[in-house]
Order: sequence, then structure tokens, then C-alpha cells
Amino acid sequence: MKNFHPTGTCPIRDVLCRLGDKWSMLVLVTLNANGTMRFSDIHKTIDDISQRMLTVTLRTLETDGLVQRKVYAEVPPRVEYCLTETGRSLIPHVEALVGWALDHMTVILEHREGERK
Repeated sequence: MKNFHPTGTCPIRDVLCRLGDKWSMLVLVTLNANGTMRFSDIHKTIDDISQRMLTVTLRTLETDGLVQRKVYAEVPPRVEYCLTETGRSLIPHVEALVGWALDHMTVILEHREGERK
């Protein structure tokens, strides 16, 4: 029997905690679809995210090595974000999860409705 106790480093818990939030997947998918983007363009693309939450999400993804932040010494400063090689390697798995969700959403919603009755 495999155990998933919260002792030491548990990659499953760690990855799901970091990527399972409301915004990380959307930021990754947005950068994959559009390539290198400026902060304001990401914010426009994901319209309902606050600037503060986008900043926190991008910093977290950068800390994890999934997103690269590049600052240009210009006035005003220009900052661009893109996926790293590690971030790009995650995209097929995200796309598979999205595909699974699309294939099964009807059944999931039917089950949810059945629970409410």
C-alpha cells in the first residue's frame, strides 16, 4: 500500500498545491497560447484576475521555474513573461486534463445535480 502522509517532501501534494489554485493553470495556458507577453497583456487576457493576484501567481510560477520574467532596462521599464522549458513540458499534461474535463463535464454536472435533489 502506498502512503501519502504529509511528512517530508510529497511531490503530489506540492505540485497540486502550487498548480491547483484558481489562476496558475490559466496563466500557463495563456502564455502557451500567446507566447511571450507583457503583464498588462496577460491581465487583459485573463480579465477577471486582479493585478495583485496576477503578480502573486506569476511570482510563484517564476519561483517554481515554470515562467521566466525578463526585465528590459528601458524607460518606462518593460517586463515580459514566457514559459520556460519546464513550463512548456507541463502543457501537454494540462491539455490532457482540460480534454478530460471537456469529455466528462456533462456527466459530472449530472451527478452534481443528482446530489442536490
